[in-house]
Amino acid sequence: MDSIDLDVLKTASAWLAAGRRCELVTVIKTWGSSPRPVGATLVVRDDGQVAGSISGGCIEDDLIAQVRQNGISQSTPQLVSYGVSADEAHRFGLPCGGTITLAIEPLSPASGIDELLARLASGELLERRLDMRSGAVTLGPAAPGAVLRVEDDVLTTVHGPRWRLFIIGAGPLSRFLAQVATGMDYRVTVCDPREEYRAGFDVAGVELVHTMPDDLVLESRLDARSAVVALTHDPKLDDLALMEALKSDAFYVGAIGSRLNNAKRRERLKLFDLTDEQLARLHGPIGIYIGSKTPSEIAISILAEMTATRNGVPAAMLVPHAATPQAANGEACGLAAT
Repeated sequence: MDSIDLDVLKTASAWLAAGRRCELVTVIKTWGSSPRPVGATLVVRDDGQVAGSISGGCIEDDLIAQVRQNGISQSTPQLVSYGVSADEAHRFGLPCGGTITLAIEPLSPASGIDELLARLASGELLERRLDMRSGAVTLGPAAPGAVLRVEDDVLTTVHGPRWRLFIIGAGPLSRFLAQVATGMDYRVTVCDPREEYRAGFDVAGVELVHTMPDDLVLESRLDARSAVVALTHDPKLDDLALMEALKSDAFYVGAIGSRLNNAKRRERLKLFDLTDEQLARLHGPIGIYIGSKTPSEIAISILAEMTATRNGVPAAMLVPHAATPQAANGEACGLAAT
């Protein structure tokens, strides 16, 4: 499963290989309300076919109409803004006077899309620099915290797995979690030293390793764009890895299990000289309450909590996965679940 923006690049590459003309459209700035974030992309073909998304659909419709009416005649990139006036904001589905600025880049073999895809396939995190005056493109390594920017008529976009997810355990839940996470811009590593669990575990784009989990956590040098999820139910595998992860800058550290098992886990982790502040960072029971029962539903629950944490949603607004509906209602009101 590819992220939306990676699918856009692959589609653009296929269209160019087939001799079609196309334009790459990138959201570079928004004001007010906007359906898609900065960095979102769309590719539109010379017959109006599109892949990707930059709005709720209205701006796509306008771009398609323009291509069908005028074709693709631009030879250099251009900036286009939508929603400057109240009428336009209403027409293009941008509430509250929202405005969106797009970079529209005509693509050609010189645009470096194939090289970009090849380097992304090897796991690189890259910056693509587009000269808005000439259309010239260069590629180079990107820092983990790099973001889209426009400086001196050069648009720099960031491509590749900007987030890392380390999953301890190679069971069915791990498979679903890894599959969905790869579509959410995570570079996923699954770690399980147990050969019987690794056998048959094969998820496209996911690295499977057999080292001890705590060694992996230490070697990976977790940063603020890293997450660790322990799914084995085996303290011998989970606890030491969780200890190291809780000492790191990882934005999310979680472990599966009931409230009782997680209480026991916290007691064990206290023996490792973790501070109360570090222990408080452990998410467990893992995930938020959505009534999930199956591995695929629990994976969605976990990723929902990870996304909320990544986006700075206060913990008080989230209901733990293991809460009963009755307890969940209490916790949603700021009360402790029984």
